[in-house]
Amino acid sequence: MRDSSLLKHLTSGSIVTACCVLGLLYFGRDVLEPLALAAILSLVIAPLIRGMRRFGLAHLPATLLSVLIVGTCVVGLSTILAFQLVAVSRDLPRYRAAIRTKVAAVREMTERPFARIEAELSAVSPQERGNTVSARRGITTVTVSPTQPLPVEIRQPRLTTSDQIARLFSMAWGPLGEAGLVLVLLVFISLEHESLRDRLIRLAGKDDIGRTIRTLSDAAEGVSRFFFSQFIVNITFGTLIGLLLWLAGVPHAGLWGALSGMLRFVPYLGIMAAGVIIAIFVAAIDPGWQLAISCIALFLALEMFVANVVEPKVYGHSSGLSPLAVIVSAVFWGALWGPVGLLLSTPLTLCLVVAGRHVRGFEPVTILLGDAPSVTGAQRLYQRVLAGDTYTILRDARAYLRRASFARYCDQILLPGLAMAGGDLRSGRIESSQLDTMRTTIASVATMLAPDAAKPTRSRRRRDVSLLDANLGAHLRKMRENRHGRWQGSLDVPAHSIVLCAALPAERDEVLSELLVRALREADIDARSITLGDEDTPGADKAELVSTVFLPYPLEDNLAPWLSAARALRDALPTVLLATIKLPFDQSSVTQAAVENHVDIVLRSFEEALAFVAPERPART
Repeated sequence: MRDSSLLKHLTSGSIVTACCVLGLLYFGRDVLEPLALAAILSLVIAPLIRGMRRFGLAHLPATLLSVLIVGTCVVGLSTILAFQLVAVSRDLPRYRAAIRTKVAAVREMTERPFARIEAELSAVSPQERGNTVSARRGITTVTVSPTQPLPVEIRQPRLTTSDQIARLFSMAWGPLGEAGLVLVLLVFISLEHESLRDRLIRLAGKDDIGRTIRTLSDAAEGVSRFFFSQFIVNITFGTLIGLLLWLAGVPHAGLWGALSGMLRFVPYLGIMAAGVIIAIFVAAIDPGWQLAISCIALFLALEMFVANVVEPKVYGHSSGLSPLAVIVSAVFWGALWGPVGLLLSTPLTLCLVVAGRHVRGFEPVTILLGDAPSVTGAQRLYQRVLAGDTYTILRDARAYLRRASFARYCDQILLPGLAMAGGDLRSGRIESSQLDTMRTTIASVATMLAPDAAKPTRSRRRRDVSLLDANLGAHLRKMRENRHGRWQGSLDVPAHSIVLCAALPAERDEVLSELLVRALREADIDARSITLGDEDTPGADKAELVSTVFLPYPLEDNLAPWLSAARALRDALPTVLLATIKLPFDQSSVTQAAVENHVDIVLRSFEEALAFVAPERPART
């Protein structure tokens, strides 16, 4: 993985550049807003243009027809909303009595507790000496100012018809002019998609042509597909809300459905604002509260269904941004560009996140705002092991083990994380207190994830503390022997039914051996572990019970003892299969040629080991 430390990007030049970019975004928003809106809309209608081109239309007719369809829909929807708003404003006086009743009821419910508290405090507090009310004589003294200001009302002169038309035209000219500018830019950007791509590739140069093509491909296909899918989902959501409100008898249901669909483009805040507006209107038109509660329940149920069921199936679990990043981007772009920035916050930030996957200059944006942290599962495990966060490690591990085996968990997460810890330990970057925390955390995780895990008693935990401090692998084997006996199970088993995981008396080898035993036992294989050189063994007459022996791959400093142990195993168990596992991330510099002549096979992972011995597994009764 590339080193993407943010500190390397925080130079004086980068800070000055960022400030200049922020200033350009703020002061140049009159020019940049229509450009950004047109570019995002071009990505939205790009799938529609590609679909029309598949039916045989040329690029120019497909683009113009797509823009015409979108423009017609926008104009038609705006016209309908305008008429609906006029109708709502005309009907508001009919709901005035209900609104006043509801406001009075809500005010009474909210003010009553505070009024009671104020009355109780006033009853127990002493009266001030300068009170204007005399309790003894019952006389109230009111001080009146000798001079009262005279109210002055300033009235604007009555506007003529021509003045009203001019004022209305000036109010509408700004939005209409900006909409026309966005429409023109949308047409030309959509027509020049291929040309713009070629220009950007030429601008990037020959060295970065592959990265530029991947970036543009993600933006043109992946991002545009997401925007188009989001557009369809939101329009469908608004249509369903309008239909449900119409069936419930709510007036102007089309307006509230369209409002819900449009506000849903604003992340989080939009859908909450739509719900509040609908709740207020429904509460105003109905004397009681039943209709308002029913409509809000339907609104929330549909939103939860769309957000948790429909959206993950249509365009993935999220927009590619973390939930916090969506809120932060909304605040940032809203502060820069106002309502337009709030509407474009998610698309603009998503484009930056996509660019950061391929362009190193934008990589900090992807790291900070992306939905998936830029760390592997092994790195995350190592960080939590250093912090002693056993609960989170077990939670993530159990979620992983619901869809994969413990052998794969070891290959992809646990063993790579331990390899990182070993590298930092050899380089002296781990303190003694951290090492103790790591040992305790790894022991707890390995014990709790065992297929036959049992909660150790307090006496056992006290007895094994010194062993844990000395050798983690020996501690794990001791814990298993406490549960299953000295030989880790019965010796009255069929011949060639035991898989033996042998290890040299070193912590690294014994940890690997114990983890392999747990991975094999999860697959219902009778796996057991021994330490080579231990004189306390079952005896030579039990050798026929063993079918396979696994040896951890040797390090350069214990190659000679490893070779001696391999020869001893070969002499003592001539009929068994002898295998070793060379993990891809292992730091051993011993070549495979120096090992493979002493074993039957060299495997690459725990999963390969599991597959290697699985056919030899006897049928259990």
